[in-house]
Amino acid sequence: MSSNPNIAIVVLDTARAQDALFTTPTVMPTLRELGEDGTTYENAYASAPWTLPSHASLFTGTYPSKNGAHGDNTHLPSHNRTLAEAFASSGYETIAVSNNTWITEDFGFDAGFETFWKGWQYYQSETDLGVIAHELGTMQKLRTAANHIFEGNPLINAANLCYSELIQSRTDDGAQRTTDRIESWLAESDDDRPFFLFANYIEPHIEYRPPKEHTEPFLPGDETYEEALEVRQEPCAYNVGNYELCDREFDLLRALYRGEMAYVDEHLDRIKTALEAEDEWEDTILVVLGDHGENLGDHGFLGHQYNIYDTLLHVPLVINGGAFNDGPSQNDQLVQIPDIVPSLLDETASDDAAIRNQSQGVSFHPESTEQREQAIAEYISPQPPVKTLEESFEDIAEYVSRYDRTLRAIRTNEYKLVVGSDGTEKLYHVATDPGERNDQSAKKPERTEQLKNELDGWLDSFEHADADTETEISGATKERLADLGYM
Repeated sequence: MSSNPNIAIVVLDTARAQDALFTTPTVMPTLRELGEDGTTYENAYASAPWTLPSHASLFTGTYPSKNGAHGDNTHLPSHNRTLAEAFASSGYETIAVSNNTWITEDFGFDAGFETFWKGWQYYQSETDLGVIAHELGTMQKLRTAANHIFEGNPLINAANLCYSELIQSRTDDGAQRTTDRIESWLAESDDDRPFFLFANYIEPHIEYRPPKEHTEPFLPGDETYEEALEVRQEPCAYNVGNYELCDREFDLLRALYRGEMAYVDEHLDRIKTALEAEDEWEDTILVVLGDHGENLGDHGFLGHQYNIYDTLLHVPLVINGGAFNDGPSQNDQLVQIPDIVPSLLDETASDDAAIRNQSQGVSFHPESTEQREQAIAEYISPQPPVKTLEESFEDIAEYVSRYDRTLRAIRTNEYKLVVGSDGTEKLYHVATDPGERNDQSAKKPERTEQLKNELDGWLDSFEHADADTETEISGATKERLADLGYM
């Protein structure tokens, strides 16, 4: 393999490790095969439980407090050096395709990319008509279309509208168009430079509506696909006690969720096949990961907000190619998403000093002698804010005010401590209680204090970022984020 291999990072948005890697029947056979040839990191953890701060960590090798991208500042500040900028300065072609509204130029994530596609648009446009696909009823769709069609180029807008309403499947959230783009770009490219490719597939994210054939293997008992689609999927409403779901309904949601991942797994296979067809596979490092997980009734939550249990932090991470194919296929060392930056730099000749010095990650490259002793996670502020919940729902339970706090966690392979800005402290012996059911803080005050001091020391070890950009979110973007459960 070249000292400047291609780098391809594929994010499976909202994929949690327990479903992607550890289920029977296998949900993602392609991912498993990639890990068998390469390396599956069985103890990989996100630095935050939702999309924007987790992607910021992936792009910069830093935690939310340092990079400044989190619920209080939904924009990646420009002082951060990104992987795309680092590889671009080393002579790489840089391409991105994102299906998550947070990961776009609107929020600072296009830095360093020569090409940046929004996966939900057939033709790239500043006018976002993707929200129309989620409107209910023909008249509402027509009204929304009329409000946006003449913003920018009407012809491009009309083409994008026809694609989303007449061509794109209701069971596809952009995966088909994304993979088509990647295949076409690989087939048509005459660029001699190595490439850095980033792709975000949003299929595992609510709303779950995978193809029927991908869902049926995971349906419980005699339940049907149609019955599964009837289950209400509104995380904010569920999390404030606006409605309830029974065990059967959560079983159906889990089937849909796994169906989404089974569907996107086929697109992983297509990417691998396309790389092979263009003689790029043997010279490509492919990184596949989840940016965060999901609660499907776990700990009383739906979605991925208001807590930092491991259901939200434990993510799949598989790397195939180069030195990652030389050792054991399963690796149980503790790793985190920020560690991907130094690990990829160690694999290439693109040792960008700016991002190397900025990174808080610990390299897990097979030849690295470093090893992470503890993992950190931050949930700096709730998203959507508690005030928004109070304005959106009447008579919500009093406990909702408890969501309005900062949470941080520090974990080793044995213990995990979660500390809240409201004074709460919870200690879990994750070695024997991986479900984080039993708080041990009162029984083990010395271990609690020890981990709390280590967390405080970590927080004091670097300068915390201030926001440097005011983010104005357009109406269409707000609607797309609302569809994803963020507003």
